[in-house]
Amino acid sequence: MRVLVIGSGAREHALVLALSKDPEVVALACAPGNAGTAALAETHGVDAVDPAAVVELAVRWKADLVVIGPEGPLVAGAADAVRAAGVACFGPGSEAARIEGSKAFAKDVMTAAGVPTAHSEVVDNPGRLDAALARFGPTWVVKDDGLAAGKGVVVTKDLRAARAHAMTLLDGGHPVLLESFLDGPEVSLFCVVDPAGAVVPLLPAQDFKRVGDGDAGPNTGGMGAYTPLPWAPDGLADDVVERIVRPVVDEMARRGTPFSGLLYAGLAMTSKGPEVIEFNCRFGDPETQAVLALLRSPLSTLLHAAATGTLAAHPPLEWEPGSAVTVVIAADGYPGRPRTGDVITGAEGEGVLHAGTRRRDDGALVSAGGRVLAVVGTGPDLRTARADAYHRVDAVHLPGSHHRTDIALRAADGEITLPG
Repeated sequence: MRVLVIGSGAREHALVLALSKDPEVVALACAPGNAGTAALAETHGVDAVDPAAVVELAVRWKADLVVIGPEGPLVAGAADAVRAAGVACFGPGSEAARIEGSKAFAKDVMTAAGVPTAHSEVVDNPGRLDAALARFGPTWVVKDDGLAAGKGVVVTKDLRAARAHAMTLLDGGHPVLLESFLDGPEVSLFCVVDPAGAVVPLLPAQDFKRVGDGDAGPNTGGMGAYTPLPWAPDGLADDVVERIVRPVVDEMARRGTPFSGLLYAGLAMTSKGPEVIEFNCRFGDPETQAVLALLRSPLSTLLHAAATGTLAAHPPLEWEPGSAVTVVIAADGYPGRPRTGDVITGAEGEGVLHAGTRRRDDGALVSAGGRVLAVVGTGPDLRTARADAYHRVDAVHLPGSHHRTDIALRAADGEITLPG
């Protein structure tokens, strides 16, 4: 199988790494890729959010399967265009990708499907904002209704901060989604879905959105993750599939926009059970890096089965025993404007996945984004996997960089409990 991966982050490096070990894959390319993917796959330049450009590359390269990593190309219709050209594609069409591209659309689907989620209200007029804010609190959740790379959300007990974020979004022409706050530990569950409605869950994971230790500071695209969840109830994945994911998949099919690809349920484990915080239409980053580190089954056959509507016949997934932990190394300034162009050393080791990197003309590896590297450690348990990940982090040098030191720490120490 000839597989083309679209994207340039650590998620795509993780996908490429898994596919590079797959005996079914005879040729592998990543576009536009990064310095890390270039060591494992052919690199091709492409404007990932231009569906015509993605199709031209897929056809010219003779891809048997195209795997689209980021949400931007999916919302833009790249998967539709690839399928229309007769090439199998893993990823939803643009209409189905609205489950992430429009939070208001996602809420409407969830309501129709009877899925538990936070109470919400869309505000598109500054004149209605104060009255709407008064209907929420004492913890306000303020979201950009569109794509925001994980950084369009503010969760705060400060009404002034909530209002300021909402006004910034509205002034930029973005509708605002206000939500009631869901308390309890969060879970990311990735589900592979095919056009016939078959659903296969992967291992549940937990990510860390705030920039600093102890969940301090602003939201980011994600500073780390781990899997599996030792504190989660038995059968969590199957329960979420039956109560949440399958009803949403069925509702989208009923609307004539069947979902095919990776449906990512972001959940809060409340006292009433799991409730949906958000849906995403693609593999999450950085959870993918941890989850795929434990996948024993060939990735290409799983994704191809989803793309071709044969997922129900795919054999059960096999997983390595133990745990995996991902720690993100970010550039100085992130999640604000990051400093780029700094030389990176120690990033060639096992478990170091590239996100914002590039090769300078002289061959030096330099930073080229906010989240620069994702470092993955594994072990027989969470404590050992944490130690492995941080040992690898210590071997990397990037001037001015920062990372969280507490990824998976509370879980390893047995400090995470479910609400009564």
